[in-house]
Amino acid sequence: MKKTIFSLMLSLAAMTFVVSCSDDDNLPTNDPTCSDGIKNGDETDIDCGGSCEPCSTTGTSEDLEGDITEDTELDAATAYNLTGAYIVKSGATLTIPAGTTIKAAGGTAAFIGVERGAKININGTATAPVVLTSGSASPAQGDWGGLVIAGDAPTNKGVDVTTEVGDLTYGGANAADNSGSITYLRVEYTGATFSNDKEFNGVSLFGVGSGTKFENVQSYMGGDDGIEFFGGAVNGVNLVSIGSGDDSIDFADGWIGSGTNWYIAEGAKAGIEGSNNGDDGNATPVTTTTLKNITVVGPVSEGALFFKEGGGNFTVENFFVSGADLGINVKDTDTEANARIDADDLMISNIQFADTPAEFAATNYAGTNADFYVEGVATGAGNGAAAPDWAAGWTTGLSNSAAASQLNLAGEISGDVELDANVEYLLTSGFVVKEGGSLTIPAGTTITATGGTAAFIGVERGATININGTATAPVVMTSGAENPAQGDWGGLVIAGDAPTNKGVDVTTEVGDLTYGGANAADNSGSITYLRVEYTGATFSNDKEFNGVSLFGVGSGTKFENVQSYMGGDDGIEFFGGAVDGVNLVSIGSGDDSIDFADGWTGNGTNWYIKEGAKAGIEGSNNGDDGDATPVTTTTLKNITVVGPVSEGALFFKEGGGSFTVENFYTEGVDLGINVKDTDTEANARIDSDALSITTIEFASPATGFSATNYAGTNTDFYTEADASGAGNKAGEPDWAAGWTVGIN
Repeated sequence: MKKTIFSLMLSLAAMTFVVSCSDDDNLPTNDPTCSDGIKNGDETDIDCGGSCEPCSTTGTSEDLEGDITEDTELDAATAYNLTGAYIVKSGATLTIPAGTTIKAAGGTAAFIGVERGAKININGTATAPVVLTSGSASPAQGDWGGLVIAGDAPTNKGVDVTTEVGDLTYGGANAADNSGSITYLRVEYTGATFSNDKEFNGVSLFGVGSGTKFENVQSYMGGDDGIEFFGGAVNGVNLVSIGSGDDSIDFADGWIGSGTNWYIAEGAKAGIEGSNNGDDGNATPVTTTTLKNITVVGPVSEGALFFKEGGGNFTVENFFVSGADLGINVKDTDTEANARIDADDLMISNIQFADTPAEFAATNYAGTNADFYVEGVATGAGNGAAAPDWAAGWTTGLSNSAAASQLNLAGEISGDVELDANVEYLLTSGFVVKEGGSLTIPAGTTITATGGTAAFIGVERGATININGTATAPVVMTSGAENPAQGDWGGLVIAGDAPTNKGVDVTTEVGDLTYGGANAADNSGSITYLRVEYTGATFSNDKEFNGVSLFGVGSGTKFENVQSYMGGDDGIEFFGGAVDGVNLVSIGSGDDSIDFADGWTGNGTNWYIKEGAKAGIEGSNNGDDGDATPVTTTTLKNITVVGPVSEGALFFKEGGGSFTVENFYTEGVDLGINVKDTDTEANARIDSDALSITTIEFASPATGFSATNYAGTNTDFYTEADASGAGNKAGEPDWAAGWTVGIN
């Protein structure tokens, strides 16, 4: 270690050397065979059990206290005891190498301070962090002070201000001020009471400038806040705060730095407390920050984010919250903070809640703006509630196996997001994949809708959804109600760019998505082995969700092995587009079981339909213009409809279209058709054989064709014969085994 001149006592008297001899606990006696005729007790060339060799020094210790007035470097091989205030004076630099441990033995009087104009370089590594900790045999919160750094950057407290702990002067006009480099540092058991109303934080940064490096820093079991920024412009990267006695990470007084990768767990109060100025909420510079990749794991009593004392201008992106609500907790008397929320100065995107149904709970927020936060899928600091990869090795108190048992899905996603089959997802509201984004749902995933009629999953035009279920591990979207029933939640809505006869840039009747274009081969993803249950919530007085709604979805989309079960409206519906539907099942729909309209030009193969309230299949062209183009045109093969259904196996309406149906099995239901006599275009199409049904079988009872409203005389468009339908007449088809419910 470089020797340093102190204006106060350094306490070098505490330095000790321990001599090790191999065979005898006693110091060796003089051995005349040794080369230099050494004497008893010398450190070199003494007789250690019969041989002449140097005896090793196994450890040294040193007390740290006083002022550092010139550049000083500590030694990682030395055990340091912090016995009092240890201050780096202006103009000096303290360097602490990787692997150094400093134990505070001075109680509440012990802290490390860095004056304005001084520097501290803490050069830890991921495998050899610098550790500032308690020297107590039973360490606890508040055993010692902490690390206090004062800089020359602006704050809204003024210039030449005195730190609330340590009596250092800070604040100036140099936003780029450099107080050194702090990396891979862990501070433990800090937070000593400095006075009746002032306590140390783990690390306190007063007016510290952006020229300072502050990365890979942890506060563990601090008695007050873990890490706090008092104005300044320094950035905080890869920060961890575990078990703080107050707030975990706090910033105030016009801080204009940014934060990236913050992992916070088990703090007593707020996960993050952000404020502007406790005396003047509009003081300048106003606290302004962008925080990215943030995890807060509760419980915390004041929420994940406490926005107070004027708040500031905060943008938060990728925010994962587990076991806590968002909080905010703005007091109704905090006029400036409320005004900033009203003005969208607080913006939170992609916040995801886990293990909590509370979401936004700002009991003291006096305004009405709740759209400042958007729910989505977030990874937070890296692994959701689990320890992030970048924290491995140098931190303590984190669980690498911690994982949320439940995650909330709501809001929007714009990137590429993949869910985890080991997590139960709660659909608490609308959850929309934005244009350019993708959502992948692996086999075995269950999404449980708890948001009632507001809950649905939407896929915008230009986005994709990949549902990768299997026959033994389907993806299931279902109701979270204790007694699930039709209409408990919305459903799945997919919008594409394929043609429809409703036009282009049309708005979906549910979900407010835009669909329709000129690309018949448009690709909205791949949906296979999906089961949706208890859908069909009422969206408005005349609009209800279907189980799965496909608006202008193109032929590049895979839509196979999909079931709707106990939906409140239609089970599956195609609104134009060209996507094919293969291996589809609809059981117990509250309206039609499978519906297609608006110029759909896809095909259907293997459809099993049972116990729908109205038509087994409803096929139409356009409700406003029966001859609108493109005309609904399809070939359906291998179809089973099991009744009772009130409107027959096939309702041909609103212009109908050009339909070819092959291998059609019906049981307990007539063919239906039910073409209204006022539906000129539909009647004309039947007359011209645009509807052709070959090999249709009627069973139990075999009532045959009963089209009471068909105005024409053409009945040769269908041919009765033995049919297997979807594969096994009314029985479960082989392809439906394992992943469907309610067939038998």
